[in-house]
Amino acid sequence: MNTELKTRHKVIVSEKEHTKSESLTESLVEAIVSGEIEPGSKISEPELAKKYQVSRGPLREAMMRLEGLGLIERIPHVGARVITFSPEKLIELYSVREALEGMAARLAARYITQEELLSLEMLLSTHSKHIDEVEGSSYFHQHGDFDFHYRIIQASRNSKLISLLCDELYHLLRMYRYQSPRAQSRPNEALNEHKFILQAIRNRDEELAEMLMRRHISGSRKLIELQISDSETLPKIIVVAARQQGNSAL
Repeated sequence: MNTELKTRHKVIVSEKEHTKSESLTESLVEAIVSGEIEPGSKISEPELAKKYQVSRGPLREAMMRLEGLGLIERIPHVGARVITFSPEKLIELYSVREALEGMAARLAARYITQEELLSLEMLLSTHSKHIDEVEGSSYFHQHGDFDFHYRIIQASRNSKLISLLCDELYHLLRMYRYQSPRAQSRPNEALNEHKFILQAIRNRDEELAEMLMRRHISGSRKLIELQISDSETLPKIIVVAARQQGNSAL
């Protein structure tokens, strides 16, 4: 009986530690994405443990998850740092996104349900109201189910695509979108492009849905290329933008 109780106690403790780790991971993801923890800044595990009042076990598990999401990197003899966006990394990221989200839009046109279509229409209506309220200065900046692209990816019904785009790449894209300068925002154009993509998906036109999604993301990539034509200014732009919490609808 004692052995059984000890085993049960260990399981309960393990579950609590896992829950703490998940909660901590979510908090750290948002802190990095928003720029509260700035790009390039060194991660101090003792400071984080003190700030979030967690033990080293959940913290190390959270750090491993952040590394898996690509939000931090470990540098020999330096330690863990928040990633910074180089011109090359950004272009690679958006090139991959263009191909994968194009495929997701094609599959969404095949598998999306009527309920999901109605939900997307309501979502874009919400986005439109936001743009009107801020007089076109920014797009509706939320994540998960409030994100048009996220919903399309989920509607693809392809578990590998969903894993790649919603887990591995999603927070990197959010980080860049959140911290990019307002001058790069194109909310009205983005909203109209979203509406055309949704119309193609509603019409079950797989080829058109893929083409429009790829064109939409290609437009964002070209804006990035324009901004980073002078690559020496990129680190300064991103750090300043992180402090200003700029929004962008890419």
